[in-house]
Amino acid sequence: MKTYTSRDVAEILGMSVREVQEHGRSGYLAPDRGPGNRYRFSFQDLILLRTARSLVRAKVPPRRIRVVLKRLRDDLPRGRSLSEVRVAAAGENIVVRDGGTTWNPESGQVVFDFAVSDLARSAAPFARRGAAEARKADHTLSASEWYELGCELEATDPGEARDAYRRALELNPSHADAHVNLGRLLQEAGATPAAVEQYRAALDADERHATAAFNLGIALEDLGRKQEAIAAYQRALVADPDFADAHFNLSRLYEKTGKRQAALRHLNQYKRIVEQ
Repeated sequence: MKTYTSRDVAEILGMSVREVQEHGRSGYLAPDRGPGNRYRFSFQDLILLRTARSLVRAKVPPRRIRVVLKRLRDDLPRGRSLSEVRVAAAGENIVVRDGGTTWNPESGQVVFDFAVSDLARSAAPFARRGAAEARKADHTLSASEWYELGCELEATDPGEARDAYRRALELNPSHADAHVNLGRLLQEAGATPAAVEQYRAALDADERHATAAFNLGIALEDLGRKQEAIAAYQRALVADPDFADAHFNLSRLYEKTGKRQAALRHLNQYKRIVEQ
């Protein structure tokens, strides 16, 4: 579910509609076609377009821009909040930071640096309009389409995103990813017990959903239930033995509970994974 028309994008980014459409044909964006075969763009496309404009101003060669933007498209987190992502240019390279994780780190001079949350504030009115249009046509949307709309809305309007995930789950109660994302938004809003229920429902639908198990561990930690959190992180590692953050959180919890050898073992695993 792509929310933004070419005219919307032009207004948000201060571009002409013709420029937006030219970028739509560039190959590094993935717009859908809406009514009248017109382009419909995602919030990720907005990030890429703003990055492209900054690289042009930095006099990065066009061929290099296409390369780094395709890389950025692959690196941007999907299915989770974009609100805290930062995008920067170091020389001709793209740097993406999401919390404590960095992709393509470079030590060159920073040409530009912006928080995606700034872009989200500009895009929010258009995203809300798209959500309202989707509700009017909700009988035609599938669970997967409501889920995709939720992913699209997270950075711009978490409340609308929660509603989209709930609608997806009404249609398909076994949609594990919708449970996970709804749980995370509930947790961010302070409704941690409700988030725990969503993570457990995701694991009922997909017992090897590593992210659901990891998020469950975080939520249980927030509730002070350390032993249950340890079990959740262990479950995440059964599903994905190279889940670095699960190793790190287990190391920290084992240290707190006096199990120093176990703590050291998981800390070493964490270092091995992140240093690869």
